[in-house]
This record gives sequence, structure tokens and C-alpha cells, in this order.
Amino acid sequence: MCDHHHLRSPAPVGIVDHVSSLSENFAELVETEDYADITFIVDGARFRSHKVILAARSEFFRALLYGGMKESQPGTTEIELQDTPSVAFSALLKYIYTGRMNLVEIQEENLLDILSLSHRFGFVELESSISDYLKAILNIRNVCHIYDLANIYSLTSLCNVCKDYMDRHAQEVLTCDSFLSLSQTSMRDLIARDSFCAPEIEIFRAVSNWAEHNKGQDPTPILEVVRLQLMGMHELLHVVRDTGLVSSDAILDAIRIQTESRDMDLKYRGYQVLEENIATTRLGASVIRGEMKTALLDGDTQNYDLDRGFTRHPIDDNSGHGIVIKLGKPYIINTVKLLLWDKDMRSYSYYIEVSMDDKDYERVIDHTGYLCRSWQKLHFPARVVRYVKVVGTHNTVNRVFHLVSFECFFTTRLFHLDRGLVVPTENVATDKNSALVIEGVSRTRNALINGNTHNYDWDSGYTCHQLGSGAICIQLAQPYVLSTMRLLLWDCDDRSYNFYIEVSTDQQKWVLVVDRRQESCKSWQTFAFDPLPVTFIRIVGTHNTANEVFHCVHFESPADTSVGSLINSVATVSVTSGPPNSPRPAQAQQGPAYPLITVDRGPSLSRSSSSSTSSRSESHQSVATATRVHFPQYYGPPPPPPSAQQQQQPLLPQPPPPQGLPSLHLGHYAGHMLQQQDVPEADRMDIH
Repeated sequence: MCDHHHLRSPAPVGIVDHVSSLSENFAELVETEDYADITFIVDGARFRSHKVILAARSEFFRALLYGGMKESQPGTTEIELQDTPSVAFSALLKYIYTGRMNLVEIQEENLLDILSLSHRFGFVELESSISDYLKAILNIRNVCHIYDLANIYSLTSLCNVCKDYMDRHAQEVLTCDSFLSLSQTSMRDLIARDSFCAPEIEIFRAVSNWAEHNKGQDPTPILEVVRLQLMGMHELLHVVRDTGLVSSDAILDAIRIQTESRDMDLKYRGYQVLEENIATTRLGASVIRGEMKTALLDGDTQNYDLDRGFTRHPIDDNSGHGIVIKLGKPYIINTVKLLLWDKDMRSYSYYIEVSMDDKDYERVIDHTGYLCRSWQKLHFPARVVRYVKVVGTHNTVNRVFHLVSFECFFTTRLFHLDRGLVVPTENVATDKNSALVIEGVSRTRNALINGNTHNYDWDSGYTCHQLGSGAICIQLAQPYVLSTMRLLLWDCDDRSYNFYIEVSTDQQKWVLVVDRRQESCKSWQTFAFDPLPVTFIRIVGTHNTANEVFHCVHFESPADTSVGSLINSVATVSVTSGPPNSPRPAQAQQGPAYPLITVDRGPSLSRSSSSSTSSRSESHQSVATATRVHFPQYYGPPPPPPSAQQQQQPLLPQPPPPQGLPSLHLGHYAGHMLQQQDVPEADRMDIH
């Protein structure tokens, strides 16, 4: 008896697992044929089996043996299976009884037969396991056979792996003998791919050989996807025409397309490398135009400054030549990543064009009307390219365009474009995505967009501006088409705010997308509007029930909807214990007030009076009915303005005021004014 089952990890105490013994006992039934009640005749060989075991393991055999077919009639003891290899059936029969098969010990031709039988008899798990094994052993000799079989049985995953393999070894596949055995459908699907990259004349010769080898099949559907317009005149007239496979009209049409069409309109083939930057010197890429060429493709995105680490070109005297990168060979790309020089607040405008011959260029990215900064991740419909040109058209500081890093690749990740701009599905207003808060006041520049929605209190964790003066403004790294936003208003007490939000692409023309000037808003706010190109977002507070400063803890766009409809703007809030600005009731001074609030929709407004923020969470629970919540509210009138002596005293840091107003570390809460001269210079962040 085999002892390999002793290597299994022991089952937990209380669990009996003797599956190995069961498998071995069933294997003995195959060998001894004890109690067999049906015989299969396969390719002249006889296999005695047990109906009930076969029916339990396969829907095919259940229907065959017990489904009312003639093979299931009483007295039937033998069944002949047509078009079934005996070696493959024998291996499959053992698998049916034992659930085991050693694929390594089986010859490839038999393995393909077993794959065929597993598909025919409905053994899905075995079919999947064999497919995975075949993916691991692909080579030039077997890939065509495996690809053809995968096509026949619609094994999509295996089929795609085979096509990717043949794409990488196209010229070798074309000369392999097994290429001639491909079915017409498999052949057509293969060479129709842009990524099956080989000289077109070699593809035509391979199709011609296939037609000679398969005289009973019509090569016309295959010839339809051969790209005659990519062949030279001599090849068309002296190779293609001589075979007689292509009509003279088709050859003339190809010549007309060559002479009348733009080069970039020709349907080129290119190499496709998934999720890998192909603009590297290792893969033969080089910078052929631009100043300080060596820096662009060195992969260093950290060590650059005013004097080194970038490639550049003059904006005014460049005549559109820009910075040109030549790839090692034609590649299919749909994504470009750039790092614009970003050691200060400058922004750039630019466009990107691609070409196959460095003469006819086609524009794929046009950001000439936008202000962009730092990392750019750009998508466009897949194109076959050999040359990529980046041309700067504007720099907000000087007349030179600086490019620190360039990458291009093909991504399989889904992306959506609107008006040539990316429509993001994840928040792009983050410092990790190179967004920047360019106006507003906070202890740290990007507190608003660092993703921290938990750690904020009276003194830190928010960005603010004085009502009636300035705003909070965010610059995205590049233009996006946005239609949703979400923000968190400072909510450590029961104050409410009024505000509006505008967006722009140039900081000159602003479009109002959110107007809450007539609505009292608290905590989380979610907004939707018609999709618009956006580079700048300006949040302007117009009212605060507690003081003269607008505070925002977090901003994101597009809005994160993963928590469902629970996070929305609060529609109405009514406080039954009295209006926020009414005098505090005498009994309330004895202890904390517990106002009764009703929230039509939106997050829970529950807050602790403690300044600790460890218990805050975005996963709010909806408040469907009246709920008792403790708010450390401010009921009295604003405190009087500070005296001149008080104004001269340092205001940072200071404890939370007893009335419940937040400690404005960027100004003094007592007078509701935001005086930045009172802020230590190290703590200021006011970018004009």
C-alpha cells in the first residue's frame, strides 16, 4: 500500500480524515474489476467499471447510464465510446475513482487527449488543473496544438496565455511545423492581433504555406487579416502577386492606402508587454532630442534639484521639437507617466505626440490648456508607437520645460476617458497623487488631503480660512473629469457651516458646483454634479455658527462611496433643547447637555467631549430616528475681543476654550479673526 498519505498534516483532534485510504480502496476497484456492472469498449480496449461510481462523479455518465437513453436500458452491459483514445480514457478512469492524476508522468499528446475527454465528460476541476499545467510547460513545439485545443473548448484563460506566448515568439511560431496544423479559426484569430508582431511578409509566407498544407480549407478569411499595406512595393508585386492568393485589386488597394494615408493611420503591429515600463535603456530606449538627455531614463525620481536630474527644452525657441524618446522597437502602449519638476510651486502645460517614423506625429495627450504639476499618469486608446514626443508649452515660473522622469507601458487595468481626460474611480485629491493645498491655513500643508479622517481635534488636523477673506484651494496634479466630491467639516461640537465650492482648470474661470450658502451643514458632506474637467477646487466658507473661521478636516474627489449611502450631507438637524445661540438653560450648567436631534439622512453626529480622536471612524451608522447625543455646545454669545495686551501674547499652543470653541492655532478664537502674523513662521502655510 502506498504510504504517501502519511505525509499529510494530521487532522485536528476530533476530525477523522481517511480520504487517502478511501482513494486507494477505490483504485483497487479499477485494477481488480470486482463488482463491475458495465464495460466500455474504447478503441478496441475493454474497461470494466461501476455504473454508480461513474454516475456519482459525472453528469455525462449519469445521463448516459441512468437518464433513459438506450445505453441505460436493462440488460445493457457494454457501451462503445467513439472517438476516444484508450490511453487517455484509462488515465481518466483512474482519476474518476481516485481523484488523483500525476500530470508530469503523462506524455504531452496524451495530456491533450485527457483535456479533451475532461471537457467532453464534464470534469471541470480536472480541465482547470490540466490547463494550469499546460500554461507552465508551453514551448514553441506544443503551443500551437494547445492553443487550437483551447480555442475549440473555449478555455479562455489557457487560450489567452497561449496567444501571449505566441506574441512573444511570433517569428519562431511562424516557422514551426505545428503552425501548419492550426485550424482556420485559430489561425485567423492569431494573426489578426496587433500584438502578433512579425514582418508582414513573413506572416504572408506562413499563411501561404498553411494554404498549401491544408488544400481543403479556404484561406480567404485568413488573408483578409494580413496587412498588405505594411509590405513594400517590391514584396507586393513580386511575392504576394506571384502566389495567386490575393487579387490584383487587393494589391492595388494596399498600394493606394500606402500612398494616400498618413503613416499613423496604417494599422501597425507592435510588441505588447503588460504592466512594464518599456522606456528603459535596458530595452533599447533612448532620448534623441532635448537637453541633458541622460537624466530622463535613468530611473532616478528622487535625486534632482535646480541643476541636475532632469531633461529640458526651451519653450519659445523649440519649434515643437520638444523632448523625443525613441523606443527599442514598436510597442503597443496606452499609458504614459511623467514626473514634472516639482521642487517649488510651479506648474506646466504640455502635449504628447506619438509616431512610428519620427515624421508623422499624432497627438494623444493635450494638456496645453491646463496647469499640471509633479506626477502625471495619462491614459489614451492603445497605439503602436516607436517615438514619443513631449512638448512643453507653458511654465508658470520661466520659459523652460523640465521633465524629470518618463515611463510608458501597456496596462490592462480599466480606465475611462471623457474629452481626452481620465475619469478617476479613486480619490485623486491626495498628496500621494501629487495634489497640493495651495491656499488655506493649517499646521501642515496637506492635512486636508492626507487621508487622515480620525486624528483631528481643537488644535490640529484641519485646514481653515477666515470668513469673508480667502478660501481653501486644492490643485490636482493633472486635469481629471470629476462628478462627485466629499468633505468632512470640523465636527468636535455642534456648530454648522455654510459654504460653496467652485472648480477651475486655469484659476481664471470658476464654475460653481456646490452651493450650501443657504443650508446648515455638519460633518460629512457628499455632492454630485455634472461631469466637468477639474484641476483646481476652491472651497469658500460663508458662515460658522460658532466663530468667523471655516474649518475643513478632509476633502476627496471622486467621493468614496464604499460605505454606501450612509455618508451623505446632513439634510436637516433640529435641536429640541434650544437653538445653538440661545442662552444656556440654568439646569444645563450643572452637567453636560443631551439634546434630542433628528437626522433625516447622513452620518451619526455623535461626538465625545474629549479631545481624543481615537474613537472616530468613517463607518458611521445611519440615524433613522431621534437619538440622544452629547455635544459640548456653545450657547452663549461670542466672548469680547481681546485687549491689545492679550493680542501681543503668543497664542500657540493654547488649550480648548471653556466655551467650547475650537482653539484656532492659526489665529485667536476670541475675536474670530485669522491673524497669521500671530503664528510662528514654522507653522504657517499660506501660498499665494
